[in-house]
Amino acid sequence: MEAYIEIQAPACAVSVENIDQPKRRSANYHPTIWGDFFLSYGSNVKENNSSKEAKEHQRLKEEVRKMILGTPNESWKKLDLIDTIQRLGVSYQFETEIGAALGLIYKDYDHHDSEYDEKFKQENGNELHTTALRFRLLRQHGYDVSSDVFKKFKDPEGNFKESLSTNTRGLLSLYEAANYRIHGEEILEEALNYSTSQLEKMLPSLDNLLASQVKQALDVPIQKALTRMRTRQFISLYQEDKSHDPSLLNFAKYDFKILQKLHQEEVSGITKWWKGLDCPKNIPFARDRVVECFLWIIGVYFEPKYSVARTRMTKVIALASILDDLYDVYGTVDELILFTDSLDRWHISELDGLPEYMRPCYQGLLDVCSEIETGSSKKGKKNPANYAISSVFNKLFLGLF
Repeated sequence: MEAYIEIQAPACAVSVENIDQPKRRSANYHPTIWGDFFLSYGSNVKENNSSKEAKEHQRLKEEVRKMILGTPNESWKKLDLIDTIQRLGVSYQFETEIGAALGLIYKDYDHHDSEYDEKFKQENGNELHTTALRFRLLRQHGYDVSSDVFKKFKDPEGNFKESLSTNTRGLLSLYEAANYRIHGEEILEEALNYSTSQLEKMLPSLDNLLASQVKQALDVPIQKALTRMRTRQFISLYQEDKSHDPSLLNFAKYDFKILQKLHQEEVSGITKWWKGLDCPKNIPFARDRVVECFLWIIGVYFEPKYSVARTRMTKVIALASILDDLYDVYGTVDELILFTDSLDRWHISELDGLPEYMRPCYQGLLDVCSEIETGSSKKGKKNPANYAISSVFNKLFLGLF
């Protein structure tokens, strides 16, 4: 018997048009809500800079410095002052003074814990507050302090003492301290649950100022807060506090305003750079979130000395966001393999071999790396940014294949 093999034509032929223009996915990202809002900030900042403002800022800074140096390390007032300065967002101006003070506090704390506690108790009568505040400040600054200091606030049955239940300030400090717990610290886990429960119970009966502080802490504790947003909130709360120090408050206001102007100038420049890429036209599939990327970097470092780093890192992260959408949503497998190989070779000559829509992404990466290298070279520093960043992107996306 003769065998036959029947060969059938495919149900539908694949056209050249379908190959050249593959079906693309879309995440339907909403457009940016900012538009050109930040473009005008650059000129406004320069117009509003005031030498008189700068002089007053410097004068108040020296007053606060004297305040720090003039407050004894053995006093609970030093702890409160450091905490207030940190919450007002100006501790970066006094890193040396605060670092030295906390170093001495830790040294005495480590060797004379009971003496410190007794002295603080006699001074302000709120041992829970000072113990928790000291613990938190030292942990914030990287000191290895034991959570055993909170054992004395427990009764023989292992519960927190009943007398603590009405100590709002102490409970608030305990709550903030407990958020700096590490794995396995059961007493701080218990402290967090206890302080949270007690603060929630007393919240309706607190005065407006204290209620605002407690609600803010319960929503987002210091350990998890975005520094600059919390700073703006605390300046308003501190102003309402009748015991506030006028010089410290005014210094914080000046400092916030000056730093805000710097951040506005930065985001204006970044927005101009981003508009130069013309993402809605050239890269329509990607998220337009450059302002959000800038906010992210401010959460990492907001200080003036990191101004250049903020701008550069925002650009890098914004481009990484585009690449994320390129790999996750828009590109085909063949295109992405091609793009990944180009990242590996990292040279401008690779542009011609890439699909048209990929070229702005690749060019943007090359330009940012070149900008970083040029800036570093002007300062006499060796900074192989092209190699470093290309290596990071290559390792990040090569793992997808």
